[in-house]
Amino acid sequence: MRARSTRSGGSRALVNCGPTEPMYPQWVPTEQDVADARITDFAEFVAERTGIRAAGYHELWQWSVEDLAGFWHALWDYFALGEVAGAVLTRPEMPGAIWFPGTRINYVDQVVRRTRTDRPAIRAVGEDGAIHDISWTELIGRAAALARTLRSLGVRCGDRVAGYLPDIPEAVVAFLATASIGAIWSACGQDYSAKAALDRLGQLEPAVLITADGYRFGGRAHDKRDDIAALRAGLDSLRATVAIARLGLEVPDAMRWDDAARAGADPPVLTTEPVEFDHPLWVVFSSGSTGLPKGIVHGHGGVVLEHLKAVALQFDIGPEDTFFWYTSPSWMMWNFKVAGLLAGATVVTYEGSPTAPAPDALWRIAAEVGATVLGISPGYVIACATAGCVPRAEHDLSALRTVGVTGSALPAASARWLGEHSGEHVQVCSISGGTDVVSAFAGGVRTVPVRPGELSAPYLGVALDVYDAAGQPVHGGVGELVITAPMPSMPLRFWRDENGKRYREAYFDMYPGVWRHGDWITRTDRHSVIVHGRSDSTLNRHGIRMGSADIHQCVEQLPEIAEALVIGVEQPDGGYWMPLFVVLAPGLELTAELKALIAATIRTEVSPRHVPDEVIPAPGIPHTRTGKKLEVPIKRLFQGADPAQVVDRSAVDDPDLLDWYSTVRPAANG
Repeated sequence: MRARSTRSGGSRALVNCGPTEPMYPQWVPTEQDVADARITDFAEFVAERTGIRAAGYHELWQWSVEDLAGFWHALWDYFALGEVAGAVLTRPEMPGAIWFPGTRINYVDQVVRRTRTDRPAIRAVGEDGAIHDISWTELIGRAAALARTLRSLGVRCGDRVAGYLPDIPEAVVAFLATASIGAIWSACGQDYSAKAALDRLGQLEPAVLITADGYRFGGRAHDKRDDIAALRAGLDSLRATVAIARLGLEVPDAMRWDDAARAGADPPVLTTEPVEFDHPLWVVFSSGSTGLPKGIVHGHGGVVLEHLKAVALQFDIGPEDTFFWYTSPSWMMWNFKVAGLLAGATVVTYEGSPTAPAPDALWRIAAEVGATVLGISPGYVIACATAGCVPRAEHDLSALRTVGVTGSALPAASARWLGEHSGEHVQVCSISGGTDVVSAFAGGVRTVPVRPGELSAPYLGVALDVYDAAGQPVHGGVGELVITAPMPSMPLRFWRDENGKRYREAYFDMYPGVWRHGDWITRTDRHSVIVHGRSDSTLNRHGIRMGSADIHQCVEQLPEIAEALVIGVEQPDGGYWMPLFVVLAPGLELTAELKALIAATIRTEVSPRHVPDEVIPAPGIPHTRTGKKLEVPIKRLFQGADPAQVVDRSAVDDPDLLDWYSTVRPAANG
């Protein structure tokens, strides 16, 4: 990576704004912002390399999607990732694009090369406010020690190592140790029940499980030993379990973390296994809206390139930054946060509630760790506004430069609240992407203005467009978010999908050869993006994507429930309504006791986050003629769509049910 530019010549080149814009920006980059931005330096690097001088960010983006090989090769060289064996892109079709064939890399090498002594690698924060710094030397030393232990347990390149962990430094160590030997990492947060974790991790047949005896959340210690025992019982492939003592409890028949990852006075050297560009790095899981969650496999090279682009160029994160995103190992934003290490930044882990001991907990932590980039969810923004928080007045946020927001669409009102309450000249950077590419398709750029309710621009290298149902581009209207050219971080495959059938069905069935993501968006005439919500049935509550199938399965096992349907609805004010409809067994009523039983079952069998806002008795659940629940059409009804446009009634097994669902409204709205 080149040093950050301090040149002022041409500093206006990447600013796209004008006096006649129909919506006034809430944040506009200064000349100094543009001059100092890493993306400005990259644009100059491209100009020197190719002779192409972009007159603005959009021109740079246009080049990046028209010359894919040229852009990704330039990115590779800009970050000095090593030798390229030959071609950059030999098969540009989707699915099945072939990137950097013959080129070898290891994600961990790009972290090791950032090792330094003047700043910590990780700042670990607990709910009690205690902060523990982990140096780069300690991070790499512990990863080396754990890698040695994994090798001694017979873990080899291509084997799987699973994590059942909170957001703690040990999770980062475990990931780096696993990746260093070419093994494949996958993790799940401990707020998931054993069954929910097993539905995911069990597919991988992991050789080693790395876990913690429990975690702290909301002022309580959560003992997870029973869930660990159930998870281990379901993982016949396990050779060993390594347990971290977060609560000081003993996990039977498990190796102690301190023994497995002890670096000692003379720590071992972290040796890495060079692997092919597309060698699997990790498996992240879809939310499980239809059946078991899908295991999405990403490769070392694609992730390194995509995350350096997204973190270092789009978010402008570098060696002087402290990067804090509130997340969980269950969510791809954990992987995205760890990528701060690729850019030499300090990353922050947090084990605890975002609202404990007070609603402004994340702002307090951001102030205490000196976060320059803070990541939160739209739901958290609403909670803070409702609670009357004034972060900039109540905390020292002088270091804060950017507030990132993702998980669901950020309404204009919430964006304005953030702009007013987070600090002077703090950029509100809403992003939208997915677990599918473990990154964003569109978001903020340090050189482009921010308008409330909009994502400033598509990310570099993302050939984003909007299609109607017939596959024609939509200009200025609402349509499906599509990607028309491959990205290196698109999935290598789905786990246990040898012929690629599920992969093709997930993204390419609607528009062959074009990626359909499942979001409704609008692209404005100034190239910004407005996200209207999911066009599929994925639940997306408080920034965490969840599967409706998880809830259906555990509720429908109750003898009192004949069938269930959960819907997640983004609301115009930025709220999120998640009702659960239940069809009761004959002769039963939905009593307070039964509601409590349903909530307790979901909380225990899946997670507290999956508990619905309301449980509503329904006369029936509508299905397609082939038996699929009409999740998306019902969601669209709740968002105000015309019932006649939502679904063909002749395709519904009981079309009269649509009339009943059309009358349902959130309890708060009467």
